[in-house]
Amino acid sequence: MMKFADLIEQNIEEIAALDTITAGKLFSHCKFIEVPVAARILRYYAGAADKIHGTVLKLAKGIQGHTLKEPIGVVGSIIPWNFPTLMFFTKAAPALAAGCTVVVKPAEQTPLSALYYAHLAHLAGIPEGVLNVVNGFGETAGAAISSHMDVDKVSFTGSTEVGRKIMAAAAASNLKPVSLELGGKSPLIIFEDADIDEAVNIAFNGIFYNKGEVCVASSRVYVQEGIYEKFEKKLVEKANAWIVGDPFDPQVNQGPQIDKKQFEKILSYIEHGKREGATLLTGGKHIGNKGFYIQPTIFSDVNEDMTIAKEEIFGPVMSLMKFKTMEEAIKRANNTTYGLAAGVITKNLNVANTVSRSIRAGFIWINCYCRFDLDCPYGGYKTSGFGRDFGLEALNQYVQIKSVITPIHDSPWH
Repeated sequence: MMKFADLIEQNIEEIAALDTITAGKLFSHCKFIEVPVAARILRYYAGAADKIHGTVLKLAKGIQGHTLKEPIGVVGSIIPWNFPTLMFFTKAAPALAAGCTVVVKPAEQTPLSALYYAHLAHLAGIPEGVLNVVNGFGETAGAAISSHMDVDKVSFTGSTEVGRKIMAAAAASNLKPVSLELGGKSPLIIFEDADIDEAVNIAFNGIFYNKGEVCVASSRVYVQEGIYEKFEKKLVEKANAWIVGDPFDPQVNQGPQIDKKQFEKILSYIEHGKREGATLLTGGKHIGNKGFYIQPTIFSDVNEDMTIAKEEIFGPVMSLMKFKTMEEAIKRANNTTYGLAAGVITKNLNVANTVSRSIRAGFIWINCYCRFDLDCPYGGYKTSGFGRDFGLEALNQYVQIKSVITPIHDSPWH
């Protein structure tokens, strides 16, 4: 695994280019952030590989016992197209460290970097059959993994709709356990005591980073009424200065959406917002005649009954809303079927603590957003799924606990 990480670092340019070509991601972000983090994920779990152990148990009179943590077996990893490199190793690295074999099914939109990783794994000396890549469509390749009698575990990141199908297939086959990191409609709550410029930057990047194709995107932004007008004005100014274009151009802030289907889906949500009475502050249109480029889009006068406030858009569309009290903000933030992430911006520690404990979501950011660390478990509540990636917690998804009992005859103590 350490050698694998070294090879990734030696081939950063090629890997970054593959993800930029297939996913429309910014080349600079792939090269300087995502691919280096993939190598770090491998090294993190390589360091954990020899520290997975059971416990000695103090049992009743006449017996002794211990537990073993054994590899769960063959792991099927079905990964999305928005972060093809990070998702590959978020799933594969802990599974490999736990001693499992892995079959990775990349999204059909982003098949190339996964094949390159399979090539590098071979060069690194990972034995044949241990790390496998199977390209294909979800309806065929993904379904085969989910229902296969010899796959012992499925780990999936993607939509809630597909997550339900994977659970059903797992239940109908060999009752394999599944872990699911699914959709989100994450709220960001900004209080009046916040630094407005800092809050605008956090809110803006929380939704428009990676062209909004982020499961934790802060697509619902609640701003306390005392600063709302100032906040809205600065947010629109920032959106109007945002550069959309060729993702290989270092001056560009946002590349194209992943494909035509997603591009049209986002534009249809924008039309929903207009029809249902939300006010379009800025954006809302595609850019140029070629490619799937969409302007950063901000709606105000949004309420929780509107489609754009309820459904995951997975694109550069923000719903901006006003609130009066903390209690109101918490109630509205929790008014969703999702529970992946949330954020709160305030200088008041009591407010930050109350909000972070009150929102039903798996990841809460205080005075920041989209900040991750390999040692910090990540996953959702409600229809955003279950199970945790990252941290040593992730290893537990790929091991079985076996209890071993031995009788003790004529023990001098009990």
